[in-house]
Amino acid sequence: MTGPSLRALAVLAATSTAALLAGCGSDAATPDRAGTIAESRPPGDAATTTAIVGRQPEGFTTIRAQVTGADGDVCEICLWLADDSDERARGLMGVNDLGDADGMAFRFDEPTSGTFWMFDTPTPLSIAWFDPDGHLVGSADMSPCIDTEASACPSYAPGSEYDLAIEVFAGGLEELGLGPGSRVELLDGTESARCPATR
Repeated sequence: MTGPSLRALAVLAATSTAALLAGCGSDAATPDRAGTIAESRPPGDAATTTAIVGRQPEGFTTIRAQVTGADGDVCEICLWLADDSDERARGLMGVNDLGDADGMAFRFDEPTSGTFWMFDTPTPLSIAWFDPDGHLVGSADMSPCIDTEASACPSYAPGSEYDLAIEVFAGGLEELGLGPGSRVELLDGTESARCPATR
């Protein structure tokens, strides 16, 4: 092959790789994983608000997941893992930075029809629920609920049983291939303290 043909192939390969990663949680395609929120303080406090920057989940491990899109494209993402009742209850409360993870997986031992809420969760989230076979059964966009009583926060559910839910920052489901017709499998043996910084 001649030089220009090799260059053309290299450009094509790079473009194909970028397109594959774009639907697989690459930093270039996903919404910002970090943000800044204002924390309210009690009246009379000298400072009425304080900026909180980069609060990541604490006390969780991560896990890799394989996503198969409706079009058959397969990619791998990395998620924080909440797989016991305490971790699932805490979830992304107070979090405004996912670090190198694409979101958080809520894994249940048995199928459930329980609801999710956004109490004390400052960042708008999107959620997708998956049945025991890994098929998408519903999704929703969820708004923060931080200035009200917990009992007044709206609850969200797919309307059918699921054993896996994945939360991402608002609007991030599509970029990860998590849409109608998609399927997800958490990959056994991939738990780690953190997601790799580059994937």
